[in-house]
Amino acid sequence: MDADAKKTALRMIPYGIYVLTVKGSDGIAAATVNWVTQTSFDPPLVVVGVKTDSGAYQMLKGAGHFALNMLGTGQQGQAFTFFKPAEQDGDTISGEPFHAGSTGAPILDNAIASVEFKLAEIVERGDHHIVVGEAVEANVAKAPEGRADDAILHMRELGDNVFYGG
Repeated sequence: MDADAKKTALRMIPYGIYVLTVKGSDGIAAATVNWVTQTSFDPPLVVVGVKTDSGAYQMLKGAGHFALNMLGTGQQGQAFTFFKPAEQDGDTISGEPFHAGSTGAPILDNAIASVEFKLAEIVERGDHHIVVGEAVEANVAKAPEGRADDAILHMRELGDNVFYGG
């Protein structure tokens, strides 16, 4: 396979930007993720690619639940914040205010929407494992104008030198 063609073609897949959060017995973890898609209406299932060597992945495996916090257009700063390991200080994670959702997973107060999941399955393949979550709660903090998928922060909005995939 031509490595450059593979990289270019796979980077053509559009990515939204989300912050995965989880509360485990050892505290709270948060990580920016972008390999996310809904895979079923009934039950409502979503899959997320989570890097296997991340603290969020390790905590998620034990917690059995997680949340996806949707970042909106203009929230590039929050995306970059959670590229690094998160630190909890009172009711903030890396400086971002949060509250506990119904599952206990942290919900970022400044996210435009969030969905809480119970962990349904993990497919252990590659350097990112596929986490399957069943939606158990949803919140829209800021109703989008127009199409809901236009409200999400997209990878391309993080700058010309930020890529994932390939």
